[in-house]
Amino acid sequence: MKAKTLFDKVWDAHVVEHVEGGPNILYIDKHLIHEVTSPQAFSGLNARGLKVFRPERTIATPDHNVPTVNQDLPIVDMESRTQVETLKANCEKNQIEMYGLNHPNNGIVHVVGPELGHTQPGMTLVCGDSHTSTHGAFGAVAFGIGTSEVEMVFATQCIMQSKPKKMRITIDGELAKGVSAKDLTLYVIAQLGTGGATGYFVEYAGSAVRSLSMEGRMTVCNMSIEMGARGGMIAPDETTFEYVKGRMHAPKGEAWEQALEKWKTLKTDEGAVFDKEYTFRAEDIEPMITYGTNPGMGMGITASVPALADIQASELPSFKKSLAYMDYEFGRKILGKKVDYVFIGSCTNGRIEDLRAFAALVKGRQKADSITAWIVPGSKKVEKQAIEEGLVEILEEAGFELRQPGCSACLAMNEDKVPAGKYCVSTSNRNFEGRQGPGSRTLLASPLTAAAAAITGVITDPREFL
Repeated sequence: MKAKTLFDKVWDAHVVEHVEGGPNILYIDKHLIHEVTSPQAFSGLNARGLKVFRPERTIATPDHNVPTVNQDLPIVDMESRTQVETLKANCEKNQIEMYGLNHPNNGIVHVVGPELGHTQPGMTLVCGDSHTSTHGAFGAVAFGIGTSEVEMVFATQCIMQSKPKKMRITIDGELAKGVSAKDLTLYVIAQLGTGGATGYFVEYAGSAVRSLSMEGRMTVCNMSIEMGARGGMIAPDETTFEYVKGRMHAPKGEAWEQALEKWKTLKTDEGAVFDKEYTFRAEDIEPMITYGTNPGMGMGITASVPALADIQASELPSFKKSLAYMDYEFGRKILGKKVDYVFIGSCTNGRIEDLRAFAALVKGRQKADSITAWIVPGSKKVEKQAIEEGLVEILEEAGFELRQPGCSACLAMNEDKVPAGKYCVSTSNRNFEGRQGPGSRTLLASPLTAAAAAITGVITDPREFL
């Protein structure tokens, strides 16, 4: 029997039919939707007189457009309110479970899915959102899809997809103190570039990856898309099983034992072949920060922006444009540079572990007067846990405020926008021009690095406080 990769095992088990010379027809176990990409798909369905084929396989939650204060009041922005209300109406019409604002299960779709046990090993999951790759942390094949594909899944519970190539990225060794999963993934993206995994589905392996918590694994898989990958995944193990066990939608009793037996087979066979492999050492990674306008423009926080002579001629025009936008210089350090905003949250770093890390560093210290900080839990459950654990008290004593769940300042689609020209150390996933607001300047980093900036007002190595 031919040795298979983890990806092959999950993908092949879901192929309904192979189109000769074309794509696979792939069955989808779970369809996640939110208010931004679903309205057009529902409209297309209605125009064709079709119903959602398997509504019980779909879950919905508004997240992109929602405000992160006063969620008990009507949404002020009319476009945002319309999108959220449209999602509610479509879900009611099609008998789709929806976690609306103030529902105890509401939150960012890629935080809600795992914490409620919707996300399980060996599944196929899709969502009209690029960061669906987050769910691959459980050994699932999860990827973002377009609006027409959302409509296809509504109508058939299947999708037509060409099978991607396979890549394995192995990170062995032990991460140093102050170095997190976010630093690990920013390091890999800096090494491979934003197109380094284009056309591939990535499996992350190695002792440094296995040592990560589920929250950390989700952060790594979430960022896979930022190096061009179709998705990322990590083989499930005891850490995975322990996380899933007992969650609302996880199997129970005998069904759990049967699922567990199956999940334990979800690993790459010895001798399985990948189309491309990379290996990195955990010891080479320090706290990371981006200095440019794509996630591949990252470096160790004590390093310098690349010198002019180190940039390839073909990349020089875009590199110059990027540095001009950020108002940084070739060959210079950005350590100590002014910061105006700090954002903790998003589907990358809005989980309880991220809030704990931030709170641990700011405890007993004070927020810099010059800093505007948005501390945004990824879900109502994370918000509740932060209150119960006393994290809110720590934050408030340090001058911070916990906001309400939502995508918030990850993208300029709600009220939490960074003003033009201002610098924001952000724990989100993208630092494109205008991503956090027209003219805003984004520096991607871990919750610890963001916390260090929040109390100093400048880019700071978090290890100084550990």
